[in-house]
Amino acid sequence: MIPSRVRPHVRAGARATAVACVLLCLGQAAGGTAAATAAGPAPVSPPAGPVVTRAGLAPALVAGRGAAVAFDEQEAENARTTGTVIGPDRTPYTLPSEASGRKAVRLVPGQYVEFTLPRAANAVTVRYSIPDAAGGGITAPLDVAVDGRHRRTMTLTSAYSWLYNQYPFTNDPGADPLHPDWWLAECACVPAATTPAPVFGKPFRPTHFYDEQRLLLGKTYRAGEKVRLTVPTGSPAAWTVIDLLDTELVAPPQVERGGVDVRLLGADPTGRRDAAPAIERAIALARRLDRPVYLPPGTFRVDRHIEVDDVTIVGAGNWHTVLKGRQVTLDEPAPDGSRHTGVGLYGKSAAEGGSRNVHLSGFAVEGDVRERIDTDQVNAIGGAMSDSTVEGLYLHHTKVGLWFDGPMRNVRVTDNVITDQIADGLNLHTGVTDSLVRNNFLRNTGDDGIALWSEKTADARNTIAHNTVQSPTLANGIAVYGGTDTTVTGNLVADPVREGSGLHAGARFGAEPFAGTLRFTDNTTARAGTLDLNWRIGLGALWFYALDGSIDADVRVTGDHYLDSTHNAIMLVSEYGVKDRFSIPSVHFKDIRVDGTGNSVVSTRTKGSATFENVDARNVGAVGVNNCGSFNFPATGSEFTLDDRGGNDGGWLAPWLLPNTITCDDRPPVVAPPAPAPWS
Repeated sequence: MIPSRVRPHVRAGARATAVACVLLCLGQAAGGTAAATAAGPAPVSPPAGPVVTRAGLAPALVAGRGAAVAFDEQEAENARTTGTVIGPDRTPYTLPSEASGRKAVRLVPGQYVEFTLPRAANAVTVRYSIPDAAGGGITAPLDVAVDGRHRRTMTLTSAYSWLYNQYPFTNDPGADPLHPDWWLAECACVPAATTPAPVFGKPFRPTHFYDEQRLLLGKTYRAGEKVRLTVPTGSPAAWTVIDLLDTELVAPPQVERGGVDVRLLGADPTGRRDAAPAIERAIALARRLDRPVYLPPGTFRVDRHIEVDDVTIVGAGNWHTVLKGRQVTLDEPAPDGSRHTGVGLYGKSAAEGGSRNVHLSGFAVEGDVRERIDTDQVNAIGGAMSDSTVEGLYLHHTKVGLWFDGPMRNVRVTDNVITDQIADGLNLHTGVTDSLVRNNFLRNTGDDGIALWSEKTADARNTIAHNTVQSPTLANGIAVYGGTDTTVTGNLVADPVREGSGLHAGARFGAEPFAGTLRFTDNTTARAGTLDLNWRIGLGALWFYALDGSIDADVRVTGDHYLDSTHNAIMLVSEYGVKDRFSIPSVHFKDIRVDGTGNSVVSTRTKGSATFENVDARNVGAVGVNNCGSFNFPATGSEFTLDDRGGNDGGWLAPWLLPNTITCDDRPPVVAPPAPAPWS
């Protein structure tokens, strides 16, 4: 979430006019198929045995990269179904574009999709979408059965998905333009007065279609047993889209022996009574006794922030202990501008000295955030927490999973699952230093999955390692906005949808300049390099952007793999208005693999230079290098120079392109590459 993108935003009121029919039709069109009847086609047979993937890819293609997670991912399009496969499609505002792997399965009442357990499991997570409606959405049932037994029913909801309209969006499908004075593009770049008044239908620009639910099955089932998801014949949802199923063997609840049990201080584990005061009493007692706080199995209602400082809080495991809150409208705005509050654990603000020695582990935070209001502090974890750890949490339905406001130092964020956020998954903002973000799994964020934003004070010496980021519906998978000595290594990023890319380094949003080193090492992107809807040009899976200043740190990209890039594998660009002021002087690429691009391996739209050593490419859709320089087109060649250091296989870096031959095609046609395959 980058507030400097935002103009003042007041939500349009929810309209009484019913739009359910419009939304049902939209969902059908987005699926790309007409509705089948319950008696429809014969089941589609999957390949022999379960097909386990990682970010929609064969695990061998991403070995050693991304987060090591406890669950097995199975895409619905690889399973047995009586429904209809939708996709592939990478066009924003469609259901397939936001699905993992850009495909999903559409069911109508009476239809099912059936998965085979690859390993023993006692829990499932279903990623789904159902139609929306004005006034808060709809609910609909989904039956879950294992080998025809142990039938359970999930109640699906559209309340936490389906955003509409212009940034920062609304959950009202009938809203008029939020910013009628803006040019009708994807951001507030140009005033509307330069163009004719927009004409659009309602709902306008639907997005953020998917949600997920978790379910403990009550017993352990063996590998090979079948999990069938069926839409009941009486479902009020005209369709249900299933994207994937995660299956997991959840450990029994853990007990923190010697911990201060919050129930002894009055916390209600049934979720009926407000548990916040009791948890605060437990924190105070634990600090006096120098003991941890224990959150046992149960659901504890927390409708506001709980301040944490010099305390350890341990749950029974994030499937067993849940802090669940309602979003509460404040009587008057808080000093920080918040109009609402909700469940969250916050360190003290940096202005108050911040918190230290905070250790949070083993529980879930379930929020109630349904639209984006950038002034609201309704994040799961927030504030400043130095010398602290956040480990093994499940963060769901908040605005941002973790938003740290520094200056602060030495926070370790590890082994968390962060899904279905309205804005970012995690943001290290303003002077966060010497910190580690490792082995976290993020899916379906409404802005950057992971961001480091050096606003006012530079972030420094931070490492982002072995995380998985899937399907951010806006912006980037992992973004570095300025800062000093940053390392992004071993991550897996897949399926960014719009206005961003897989990996991004941007001198923008008022960030402090890049300095020291910037390292992208051994990362993999899949189906990145999206079309930017403002510029109408294709981005890169890795995107460097010099907007507020030059990117002149020591930048080295080593060992990355860019798979099935929609447009380009690598893009280096300056904004046209500053093209003669700012540059990207020197980037060094080594030991890179590019498997499939719709356009080029490298697209340059700036002045500067880059070196290439052992950069291998195949299945390149257009010319290997699309070199526009800074669009002055001097007779001496492009203002961007490429240096061949040798070993660049695949013929993409041909001698006639070097060192600065202009090969500028502003919008080359897209040639869809074949699916990625093992590199021989």
